[in-house]
Amino acid sequence: MKYTDINTKSLQELNELLKEKKVLLFELKAKLKTMQLTNTSELNVVKKDIARIQTAITAAKAN
Repeated sequence: MKYTDINTKSLQELNELLKEKKVLLFELKAKLKTMQLTNTSELNVVKKDIARIQTAITAAKAN
C-alpha cells in the first residue's frame, strides 16, 4: 500500500482501514506465537501500512 493511495481517502475511511490493519497485525502476531506464520515479513509490511495510515490521519486533521 502506498501513501498516495491512502492520501485521497476520507478521515472515516482511514480510521476504518486503521482498525482493520490493527486486527490483522494482532492475528499475525498470534500466528507467529503458535508457529503458524511462515512469512514473517508480513508483520513488517502491516506495521508500515499502519504507520502510513496514521500519518495520513494526522495530515488530514491538520488541514
